[in-house]
Amino acid sequence: MPDKLTPSPDYTAWLGEVKSRIQSARISAARSVNRDLILLYWDIGRGIVEKQGELGWGKSVVEQLSLDLRAEFPGMKGVSANNLWLMRQFYSEYSSPAILEQLVQEVLSQRLDSPEAAVGESAILEQLVQEVLSPVPWGHLVEITKKVKAPRERLYYLRATAQFGWTRAVLLNQIKADAYGRSLAEGKVHNFPLALPEYLAEQAEEALKSSYNLEFLGIGREIKERELEDKLIEQLKDFILELGYGFCFIGRQHRVVAGKKEYFIDLLFYHRFLKCLVAIELKIGEFKPEFAGKMDFYLNVLNEKERATDDNPSIGIILCAEKDDVEVEFALKSKVNPIGVAEYQLKPTLPKELKGKLPTAKELGVAIGLPAKRPGNAKKR
Repeated sequence: MPDKLTPSPDYTAWLGEVKSRIQSARISAARSVNRDLILLYWDIGRGIVEKQGELGWGKSVVEQLSLDLRAEFPGMKGVSANNLWLMRQFYSEYSSPAILEQLVQEVLSQRLDSPEAAVGESAILEQLVQEVLSPVPWGHLVEITKKVKAPRERLYYLRATAQFGWTRAVLLNQIKADAYGRSLAEGKVHNFPLALPEYLAEQAEEALKSSYNLEFLGIGREIKERELEDKLIEQLKDFILELGYGFCFIGRQHRVVAGKKEYFIDLLFYHRFLKCLVAIELKIGEFKPEFAGKMDFYLNVLNEKERATDDNPSIGIILCAEKDDVEVEFALKSKVNPIGVAEYQLKPTLPKELKGKLPTAKELGVAIGLPAKRPGNAKKR
């Protein structure tokens, strides 16, 4: 009989490396399979579109193709008539002039100072398929195609799904919560470019929303901060979905010690992709400049006492009911640590059916002749 190996630190470490390598290979194989499947579906969809256009074939070709493929490959899933129609729609919509125009604009903006600014449609289409579509699972592609119509918005959800590994449930939640609309730079206030390296600042900016929808808490009245915190903990799963993919909950009222005093951070998370601690402070009223100072202090303590050696700098998010962007900007100007300030919404401002049909506060101000708000007049009354 072979000798039984007595586990040692060296063996344990090596075993961990082997396990990690196997897991990595499995993930790589799954991605490769998905990529090949999406490329196959793209080619089938293109074939249907081209044959119908060139040869004048009608709708019956899809039914016939499904019957023949299922007869030839009885164990193969995904060749039903319905799925073939989805492949046709997939190719038609993602090779449309609107999508290509959006991609061309992006490429040109990246090559603004390059003499090679000219881009061909075929090259753009190849880039779209290889880099944007093929990393995304088919079920996710179907949902995005059905529920999102604007080209720029579609590209946002496609890239976010690939980058953050969203499950279909997370994707649907992000679409329902209009993650794209709230991820736009307008309304986001933070000092990430000043406090973080460029590559990390961009990722952190993506992770921060300009506002967070807490409607799922079912609160329609003023409440205390601790009550808001209690509600969030009760429905932690929904709150993490609203924050976005990658947030891992560590604890509430997280205790930190500085000198002889102890302090408590409302909520503490770890972000898997940013590889850093994320402290969240909840404020039921409007933003005040002193909130930024307190958060900066918390981040200093976290970085000194709890940040791992290979972690990136800790990030702070202050969630408040209201904020004045100019006031926030001044409050964050001198802060060394990365801090973002966002509003939360307990109830939608307008019923869904009225969104986009009424003028905004800014438009109303212009209509009745109110002067534009100037930074110098942003005083608290």
